[in-house]
Amino acid sequence: MNKEPFDPRGVIPACLMPFDAALDIDEAAYRKHLNDLASVKGISAITVNGHAAEVHALSFEEQQRGIEIASDELGENIPLVAGIHTGNTREASRLASMATAAGADSLLVFPSDVLTLGGQQRPECAESHVRSIAESTDLPLILFQYPAGGRLGYPLDTLLALCAEFPTIRAIKDWCNDPHLHERHIRELHALDNPVRVLSTHSMWLLSSLVLGCDGLLSGAGSVIAPLQVALFRAVQNNDLQEARAINDRIYPTVRAFYSEPLLDMHNRMKEALVLLGRLEQAHVRPPLQKLTGEKIREIQQRLEQAMIRR
Repeated sequence: MNKEPFDPRGVIPACLMPFDAALDIDEAAYRKHLNDLASVKGISAITVNGHAAEVHALSFEEQQRGIEIASDELGENIPLVAGIHTGNTREASRLASMATAAGADSLLVFPSDVLTLGGQQRPECAESHVRSIAESTDLPLILFQYPAGGRLGYPLDTLLALCAEFPTIRAIKDWCNDPHLHERHIRELHALDNPVRVLSTHSMWLLSSLVLGCDGLLSGAGSVIAPLQVALFRAVQNNDLQEARAINDRIYPTVRAFYSEPLLDMHNRMKEALVLLGRLEQAHVRPPLQKLTGEKIREIQQRLEQAMIRR
């Protein structure tokens, strides 16, 4: 019997990718991390091969293995979202076909980094990239919407056109980093004839984002604080502002811990947090990322204590 297509909504943690001291994938640690996340009551899915998993540093074969392990661990219980991250459109098509065969239930489509050189002025380039992926799979797609200032974000007209052109686009992961544009995304994507969901990844202002009407969130911070994210989303859905603010007060120290400058260390910091919490044994990252200093790790420990997150 075919499963119902995945509906991208609710709380979707993006998992990390543990490495051993030789910087190979630590499969045992990865399986444990996946199971830790899967045990959180109320999550809707788990994302692999995203920014949080250092997908930029994973080979095609490692990405495939990452999906296969996750599919094996999660089975039919938790839907699996797989990132499609490459500047090469032909490779994106190949990744999409592989992820479908390997057991993904949905694909998170990153924009091609080639588009930083003026792609916002050539919407047909984004259309070509998305078309290649959409024609390679029948899985529901989640478009990753970047900030406009980095020149990878889709202009709103382009985003709406893509959603109209490709009906398998069922959601966006919104990182536009602009509250006004974020609200327009929510209102205008929801108003389409085939409504498209909005998943927030505005982890630095998550409460503010969710109250605008997001359908959920997809965030690397969920690798550490998924229970708090579930509680916050539920409080917002229940219109319980007092409870939402109380939960947000606990989340705030983790924002300070994970999302301080430089942002390139955000998932590095999350790995260190999991070590401090006893959920990972070691926090290795692949170059060009570098391990944090003891001072930075101690700061993360202080922030976790402020958030009342303990072993």
